[in-house]
Amino acid sequence: MADKIKKFFQKKKVEAKFKLAGPGHKLSEPAISSQSSVDSRPEPQIKRTGLSEASKTAAEAALSRLSLKRENPVFNTSLAAIQAQVKKELENEKANERELASQSSVSSNEKQEKEIDLPKNYAASGVYFKCPIISNDILPRDEWKKNIKTFLYEQLEAERGLTACLIIQSCNNNNREKIDTCVETLCKYLENLITYPEDEKYQKIRMSNRVFCERVQPIEGAIELLFAAGFRQEKLTNTNGAEEDFLVFHTENVESIESLTALIEALRSAEPIQLELDRNLQVLLPSQAANKMQLPASFYALSPEEIKREQQLRIEAMERSQMLRTKAMREKDEIREMRKYKFAIIRVRFPDGILLQGTFSVYERFTEIHDFVQENLEHSGLPFILNTPTGQKLNLEDDANKTLIDLRLVPATVLTFAWHSSVAQEIQNSPNKDVYLKPEVLVMVQERTFREKRVGQWIMISVLAIGLIIFIKKLKFLR
Repeated sequence: MADKIKKFFQKKKVEAKFKLAGPGHKLSEPAISSQSSVDSRPEPQIKRTGLSEASKTAAEAALSRLSLKRENPVFNTSLAAIQAQVKKELENEKANERELASQSSVSSNEKQEKEIDLPKNYAASGVYFKCPIISNDILPRDEWKKNIKTFLYEQLEAERGLTACLIIQSCNNNNREKIDTCVETLCKYLENLITYPEDEKYQKIRMSNRVFCERVQPIEGAIELLFAAGFRQEKLTNTNGAEEDFLVFHTENVESIESLTALIEALRSAEPIQLELDRNLQVLLPSQAANKMQLPASFYALSPEEIKREQQLRIEAMERSQMLRTKAMREKDEIREMRKYKFAIIRVRFPDGILLQGTFSVYERFTEIHDFVQENLEHSGLPFILNTPTGQKLNLEDDANKTLIDLRLVPATVLTFAWHSSVAQEIQNSPNKDVYLKPEVLVMVQERTFREKRVGQWIMISVLAIGLIIFIKKLKFLR
């Protein structure tokens, strides 16, 4: 763990020194050159025009693998069992749909009461994150905040300056305005020391000073940064003759005045330690997917109180839905509704009935969904299409840069998988045409089913045991 943060710090140091060295120049040019020649043009957006040569090569390799039939008998047996189970569940699902269609529809009041009485069957237990720079753990955001704070404070002794910069950016609840104000104030303190190295006025900071109390002191990590810059807390006599707390700069506490320049650069270039959203990958049978439709509170951008208020306003929303509205009005309401969510559940249904589920940010792009599916395919590298419930065909050529909100995939959507027309015929003729997911991914559906069966068995045993106890007590009472 310590090695990772040291490498991170070394990288920051190299970047800071490189920037301090000034703009680069060719050996044939004079050493001093104008920075105006450096353009800061925005990167042009890459327009996709079909499959690249690398993609075509990967697709050809994947097609050649299709012709090789898997020789693992254990996997083939388990695959057949899963396929049989899926087929059975799909048939039951269709039968249930026909039965529901034949029954008379219940009133809206009865439906509402039924919804309230239903148990919470969440599609996911929560939203989880990774932080590779610290560990391989997968945890909720709140737990990661605690772990990041603990981790950074453990590194203070080894590298106080750069660690303090990261604490300022990562441990202050993302209050960007206050953090930016604090950083600029700290930079001003250090710039004054560099510009006026002999002036004692800039070597003392009165801790009761209004600017210091409002801008610096409340920000976690700011005092540690000043200690790294050579300041120490001391009692000094103020102009009124009373003792007061000051932060006093001493040259011997730093390598050199010039080292403060690197600290200023680190302050301005430091970024918060980023968390990576974990996909919380799940493989589901049709019956499991049907029973797990609700989203936990962590998926919402609203607080629990706001969610309750939204539920109370559903009746009004239903009334508005009956009104005649323009397409623009409907789309505006739809986008407003989607912005209540921070995360979305994306399920991909394969032709064999198995569903692959992942968690995404609503602002992630379609390319992230495509990569998620691609990395779990047994025959990766082959082009495919994902169809929305409305019949829209999603592909990289047209939809790569569109967000989940743009594509109306929030808060939860089931996409249907289909091979691209360019490879569909070759796959249909291959011996492995019914294999879609990798074995190590597909086995997750067996583990999940086994676990749920065990839970069901334990519940049944518990119920029977309770019933037996009650029966024995009744017999004793009758005697």
